[in-house]
Amino acid sequence: MTATARLPKPVTEAWHWQLQAACRDVNVSRFFHPENERGNARDNRERRAKSICRKCPVMQQCRAHALKAREPYGVWGGLGERERRDLIASGRTSWRRGRSGG
Repeated sequence: MTATARLPKPVTEAWHWQLQAACRDVNVSRFFHPENERGNARDNRERRAKSICRKCPVMQQCRAHALKAREPYGVWGGLGERERRDLIASGRTSWRRGRSGG
């Protein structure tokens, strides 16, 4: 079985939420790091991306997609790469940040 067998099927209705996304007209470089980006530069870019996610009306759908598809790169639904990796490794399929998180 290949790794792609786990991916969600591309159903048009399932992607309709993307039309509502706050990031729709934002350059993808805000959400995906350039090669070799490290340290403060990476943290700052990720923080700016997450600030867009926090205001997004479809953040939960985006997050659910990223976890289900095991998206390895970028900020999706307010979660960075490390956060998603940790959730997937722990076997959690969903995650909601507490009131104090952010």
